[in-house]
Amino acid sequence: MYGRKLDPQPLTGGTTVRDLVDNHFFAYNSARLREACQLLSKRILESEATVGVTLSGALTPTGLGYSAMVPLIDAGHVDWIVSTGANLYHDIHRSLGFELFGSSPYVNDLELREGHIIRIYDILFDQDVLLKSDAFLRQVLQSPEFQRRMSTAELHYNLGKYVRAREQALGMHYRSMIGAAYEAGVPIYTSSPGDSTIGMNVAAMALGGSQLQFDVEADVNETTAIVHAAKQAGQQSAVVIFGGGSPKNFILQTEPQIQEIMGIPEKGHDYFIQITDARVDTGGLSGATPSEAMTWGKVDPEQLPDTIVCYTDSTIAMPIMVAYILDGCAARPLKRLYDRRPQMLEALRQAYLQHAPIDEPLEHTPGSGGTAVGRGTPHPEG
Repeated sequence: MYGRKLDPQPLTGGTTVRDLVDNHFFAYNSARLREACQLLSKRILESEATVGVTLSGALTPTGLGYSAMVPLIDAGHVDWIVSTGANLYHDIHRSLGFELFGSSPYVNDLELREGHIIRIYDILFDQDVLLKSDAFLRQVLQSPEFQRRMSTAELHYNLGKYVRAREQALGMHYRSMIGAAYEAGVPIYTSSPGDSTIGMNVAAMALGGSQLQFDVEADVNETTAIVHAAKQAGQQSAVVIFGGGSPKNFILQTEPQIQEIMGIPEKGHDYFIQITDARVDTGGLSGATPSEAMTWGKVDPEQLPDTIVCYTDSTIAMPIMVAYILDGCAARPLKRLYDRRPQMLEALRQAYLQHAPIDEPLEHTPGSGGTAVGRGTPHPEG
């Protein structure tokens, strides 16, 4: 009647991560983290659900790319990724042999500036790390396979090939997330490709004649095709969101794209897990709840019990979640969604042609005092 009886037991020196989560995370956000771990391991990863993960905030500089995301990718527990470009850029520093250091956030930033030291809160590294990483990027992006318009998944896949080759040439044990995703066929998208050092280098090189351009329309269609393909195959779609921001919206907007824009019957993502420190009451997307997302068609209303928001730091939650998953979940076959993009896009195109809304002509042109009349449902924003 009341729920689970809270039956505390003493912790011991031999307590495992799984035991800690299952039997000691009793309430508040520790309980939400327990629920997220259990939902992932007992429901999502035991099925054929397609799992998309978003990354925002500076996670790869902390080492979580190699320590957490790479093991998940290798085990087939991540099928596609939407990340800030910054996470992908900082992901390659260690692949090139550079070092980052843990420090204190309470340092003299003027002294750091004068010493050409970069700070990300309590992480420090030499400015040369940026300059030499930029030089590596420019050298790679000049290669013939980059001299065209492409989706960010294509750019990251090709870049991952070069980064992985550099790691192997240096004989490193370290593996970047972008290199692991290349090997596993896991597509990585960036929702705002110009908003990172990778995008800044692409822009600068365009002034010098580079033909590389971001195909943002391809990104929207490819990510939508991934979700559509999962649903058409009778599988479920799960989203695991670390942080919020643009990657969160980009992964969730795939369902309104299917339903609202393309007119294809659908209900929304089946599973929603978010780790965030964003408040709900400011109205921002980062803090928007699964039930709010449900009103937009982003989450299946019948699946709201399978939605969890844990309010904590991703650098706390991610290692715990990954250790819990790897301890109890068998590896899944790689879906290699990157390789299947042409087929998934064609299936989406055919469904769109079958269901595309037919809008009636406007009665009056905008600004004439008339009302625009169409057949579609009113847009959720008004």
